[in-house]
Amino acid sequence: MSAVLEKLEPAKAAAQAPRKATNTLEPGWVRYALIAVALLFLTLFLFVPLVAVFAEALKNGWDTYKESIFDPDALAAIKLTLIAAVISVPLNLVFGVAASWAIAKFDFRGKSLLLTLIDLPFSVSPVIAGLMYVLMFGSQGWFGPWLMEHDIKILFAVPGIVLATVFITFPFVARELVPLMQAQGSEEEEAALVLGASGWATFRRVTLPNIKWGLLYGVILCNARAMGEFGAVSVVSGHIRGETNTMPLQVEILYNEYNFTAAFAIASLLALLALVTLAVKSFIEWRLHQARKANITEQSA
Repeated sequence: MSAVLEKLEPAKAAAQAPRKATNTLEPGWVRYALIAVALLFLTLFLFVPLVAVFAEALKNGWDTYKESIFDPDALAAIKLTLIAAVISVPLNLVFGVAASWAIAKFDFRGKSLLLTLIDLPFSVSPVIAGLMYVLMFGSQGWFGPWLMEHDIKILFAVPGIVLATVFITFPFVARELVPLMQAQGSEEEEAALVLGASGWATFRRVTLPNIKWGLLYGVILCNARAMGEFGAVSVVSGHIRGETNTMPLQVEILYNEYNFTAAFAIASLLALLALVTLAVKSFIEWRLHQARKANITEQSA
């Protein structure tokens, strides 16, 4: 019996040893051709348009660029975009943490329905989302007459823009945290509760440190979508210049008026936001990957 076990040990060790990555069978020129096609695609459809935006924005000089940015209507659009993001992102953060905690840590009736509802903004067109708010809060909508009687403005005002932004962006935090919390399990929280920690202390000292990078990742994506949203906001804004136009809507208006320099100047701000978001996103992805590797190492140990 011992001799048989001795013969099986090398085979068992070989099966448990990590497999080395093997090279593909394609010749080298195929790999280089694929890389060249990918780089060409990125150059034509990403880098060239991005450079064109900044070149067109600065075509008439720095002074013209500053005048376009500091125009009262442009400043109002920037302010409204920031207001919508500042309100919608914290709301989605609270909802995302609560929903992901409930889905990952508990079993309850309607769990699959909640997951489906979270994914709803991904499957519904933003324009349709805006039309839903028109149906609810428009002058001929469900709550329209009551709102008019009490002089409450939802559509064509800041509340409507915030509501549309919240609807479009609320899946991002939750969809990032749900798989992360499910992978981590609930053993650490249960141990903390057994040791006498309160629910809030368990969340603050155990759960939050484990999800902080995933949470920040979801917040970054949510903020980027909130500032760049066009379709739903366009339906509920009314395009009132200087009042209900966000940055994307302001770009559209200026471009339709053939004021290309001002339009590209505002667009360059959105492009800078995208570049900053991409850099922060890459850093957070790297930190999240490192955290997951450390978690796997601890579990294996």
